[in-house]
Amino acid sequence: MRVVFDARLVTYQPAGIGNYVMSLLGAMRGQAQAELTVLISRKDPNLAERLRPLAARRVWTPPHHRFEQLALALELLPVRADVYHAPDFIPPFLRRLPAVVTVHDLAFLRMPELLTSDSRHYYGQIHLAVRHADRIIAVSNRTRRDLVELVGAPAGRIDVVYEAADPRYGLVDEGTVARSRSRFGLQRDYLLFVGTREPRKNLARLLEAYAWLVARRSDAPELVVAGRTGWLADDLEARAEALGLADRVRWLGGVDAEALPGLYAGAVAFVFPSLYEGFGLPVLEAMACGTPVVASTGGALPEIAADAALLVDPLDVEALASTMARVVAEPALRDELRERGRARARRFSWQAAAEQTLDVYRRAA
Repeated sequence: MRVVFDARLVTYQPAGIGNYVMSLLGAMRGQAQAELTVLISRKDPNLAERLRPLAARRVWTPPHHRFEQLALALELLPVRADVYHAPDFIPPFLRRLPAVVTVHDLAFLRMPELLTSDSRHYYGQIHLAVRHADRIIAVSNRTRRDLVELVGAPAGRIDVVYEAADPRYGLVDEGTVARSRSRFGLQRDYLLFVGTREPRKNLARLLEAYAWLVARRSDAPELVVAGRTGWLADDLEARAEALGLADRVRWLGGVDAEALPGLYAGAVAFVFPSLYEGFGLPVLEAMACGTPVVASTGGALPEIAADAALLVDPLDVEALASTMARVVAEPALRDELRERGRARARRFSWQAAAEQTLDVYRRAA
């Protein structure tokens, strides 16, 4: 079975879907059930080497381009394959082979006001994409239900394949944590958020909840925000300053994957108040590192975290603040959450995801 896997987005968005692509392809290395050809951007000089021994094919067409449908279709004409996989859910509509698409979430339909006009235009193709897909991979049962309810996807064509934390996220030694603290200048205890700074991540309410905590505990840990700046998030630092938090919140920007395990493991707790998630991979990463987790009830997070995290309504600032305060104040609770979190994270595996994805390819072909 010959499979064309579209990995062009990795060059433009290494986090999020880019992580999904690299983790899934990494788990597929060495398997004999399919011959994979990975589409990569000509702008990335190093990706082909990182993907070895998988075969890479460089293409000119960038992802999310206004002429993508026509240009990519032309570039695929000489490619002979049995299945095409679009991990960013929009396949070429003009093609000669079956397509599998991965849908990570439909937050853009639940909360369209949180998108830019360009994003709204691109993701507006979801109805057409679902009609054109031969099989659909949903990364959670919540996303599967959304596909059926919001875009009328045929339930019989949807397969749920969970993501997982990368193996690097596991038990982290004290030396790694110390190096992480030194690299980022973290001399005090800290609460941690990891994710792109954009409205869906609910960082404005996190700042309000943190201000509530600081007002009641002068010894409250710092708040560390790790993640690149996305869209509609330009006022967050000004918001922190207005709340009197300028010297209590650390903005690290994008953090490379190698540094994240130490950053997770050194935190008093990981706080993830997202309004909506189709999966919520940072929650699993934190759990795998043994970090206590406070997460929201948005989207699939209760499905993924189960009873291994403290879950709060993402719109309830006081509940978020009081839950953060409880974790900070109760060492026994943190120990319990660490144990539950590690056990929960072990239930997810990229090897299992790869095997299930190969089964989806077979059904599509």
